[in-house]
Formats: sequence, structure tokens, C-alpha cells
Amino acid sequence: MCMILRHTQPTEKTARMLHFPVVPGQFGPGARELGLKAWRVEKMKAVLLDPSDLGAFFNGDSYLVLSNRGDEGADLHMWIGEKSTRDEQVACAMLATQLDHFLGVDPVHHRQIQGYESPEFMNLFPRGVTYKVGGVESGFRKTQTDSAPVQRLYQIKGKRNIRAKQVEMSWDSFNKGDCFILDLGETIVSWIGSQANMFEKQKVREIALLIRDTERHGKAHITHVSEGEEPPEMLQVLGPMPKLKESIPEEDTQADISNSASLYKVSDATGTMTLTKVSEKSPFGKDLLIRDDCFILDNGTNGKIFVWKGEHN
Repeated sequence: MCMILRHTQPTEKTARMLHFPVVPGQFGPGARELGLKAWRVEKMKAVLLDPSDLGAFFNGDSYLVLSNRGDEGADLHMWIGEKSTRDEQVACAMLATQLDHFLGVDPVHHRQIQGYESPEFMNLFPRGVTYKVGGVESGFRKTQTDSAPVQRLYQIKGKRNIRAKQVEMSWDSFNKGDCFILDLGETIVSWIGSQANMFEKQKVREIALLIRDTERHGKAHITHVSEGEEPPEMLQVLGPMPKLKESIPEEDTQADISNSASLYKVSDATGTMTLTKVSEKSPFGKDLLIRDDCFILDNGTNGKIFVWKGEHN
């Protein structure tokens, strides 16, 4: 989990530089209601998700997730898909400040990176979190809500915080230590590996039910099988089952390039907004900051986001 620290509201000029107009009515009155709500960033606007879509995230998008507990406080999570664009991520941060202003309160901000979400975030979704392939720009705007012949494969992995991630439709994606869901539209197969842990075994059934109830309106048939009991429809799609890989142990969290800090300059000197990476080697010197521009410091999955506005902005 990464906290977002932001001490100023975005000016109209800053918003224009980001091609992000301050549009009235981005958030309706329902945003102030207690409970859990989420918005998807679509073309620099916040689009409220249907309650049935809560917990399902496209890896090419960014989202705002608000947990409003009234007098007990509120948390605003900025969820970033692994394939989301830099423009979407910046828009998500700007929308977060707009939502703050609309609510009239200061919820605690959190930055959640796909696959590295905090336990607090995961606990908002008792039935688990599902990652889907695609995003707004690729045309994947809505989940499949009928029994059309879709073909998707999800890997269910974890212990306390279970995640369902869409993976390649192939036996190569399987291993003995995880559970999988094969979504064929009218038929949903939940498959349990021989070395899967008890948490995954329980969660795979719950997520299969969730897909049936939310994406198929309860009309799909669910088949629960264990390794070695593969039904004909599964073999028809995937082919004969080869020898599967052994259980893959949980890997220790380690820093990689996605965790590295980066400094970006936001400028409209040419009349068009540009976002330029200034440096990705920290520590950064103050001489990199220019008073006529805005800068964004992104520390990646283990850091924080800072928005710096020059005094002439």
C-alpha cells in the first residue's frame, strides 16, 4: 500500500495543462452516501461502477474506490492497473482531489498497484478481487452479462488475500498448486489443483458463483472438479491435459524497476500538454524543478505521489 500526500487543490490552469477540465457534476449526490463505491477513469472522467462490478478490475484501467464510514472516517483508494496509461494515472490523481472537494471532507488517500494491494483494500471485497484483461482504450467497457460463448481463464492464488487474475487460455497457465476458473459463458468450470491450499479451494467456488451471479445473471452452470477429473468441455477448449507444473511457492516481495522513483514534468509551453520523464534516479535535486511548470514525483509501488506546482503556475 502506498499513501498519496497532496496538500493543494488543482488549479484550473493545472487541469487544462493535463487536458483535464474541471467538469461540474463529475460525482453525483450518491458519492456522499455511506458504504463502498468505485469509479472507473474513462477518457479523463469518473464513471460510477454498478455495485455488481465492485471487485472486478481491468488491468488497462485506473479506478477510484471510496470506503465511506461516516463519523468513523473515509478512505479513498486509487487503484492502478499494470497496463494503465500514464495519462489515466494522472487523471485518477486529479479526480481524487476533485472528489475530496466534492465530499467536503479529507478521506485518507491510498495508492494501490495491481498485485500489490494492501490488506485493508483487499478486505473491502470479501469475495475476492478479479483482474480482467483489457481496458477502456481497448474497448472492454462492460463485463459479459449474458450467456454468450466467451472463453476466459482465471488463476486463483493467495492465502489471506485471494486474487483472481485472467491468464492465457492454455494448459501452460496451470500448475498443481493453484485453482483456476474456466469461463465458457454458459458453463463455468472451477478446477482445484492437487497441491492447492485450503483458502484457494474455498475462494475458487465463491468467485465462480460471483461470475455466474453478476456476469451471467445466475444463468450459467457451474462444474466443480479436482485435478484429474477434467470434464469434456474443458478438454475440448484446452486440448489433452499434459503433465502439469508442480506447486509454485509464494515469492518474496522484491524491488524491481516498477518500484523505482521517477520525476515527470508537466508543461504547456508549446500550447499542448506534455508529460516528460525528467529523471528516474533518486535522490532528485531541486535544480530539476522549474517555476513555470508542474512536476509529478512517482515513487512506484512502494512509494508516494507528490504533485509540485511552480509559483508561476
